[in-house]
Amino acid sequence: MAVSEFDLFKINRYCTGRVPARYLDQMRVESSVRGNSVTIVECRAPWTESLTEWSRHNVAQIRFNADTGNWSLYWRDRNSKWHPFDHVEPGTVDQMLAAIDEDTTAIFWG
Repeated sequence: MAVSEFDLFKINRYCTGRVPARYLDQMRVESSVRGNSVTIVECRAPWTESLTEWSRHNVAQIRFNADTGNWSLYWRDRNSKWHPFDHVEPGTVDQMLAAIDEDTTAIFWG
């Protein structure tokens, strides 16, 4: 069982809702899908003339387990390695997005 289109819709809606429209020329939040994993990515516009590409920072990753039908949340360390976020049990995509939004440990949004 693959990631449902409805869950992907929820994730994309979450991402587009993170940044007010007036700041979209400076920042945006996107999702990137790879298999059963969806990575939430913060993108920033080039801040100096020497830069031409937007910078990308992986914020969080949620993974769908097809056997259980649950999502799990992961955080990224400074070496770009993903670790399970132990402060939320596997559950629905809505629960994972709420945990990212609440960010009680400041591990996702700083």
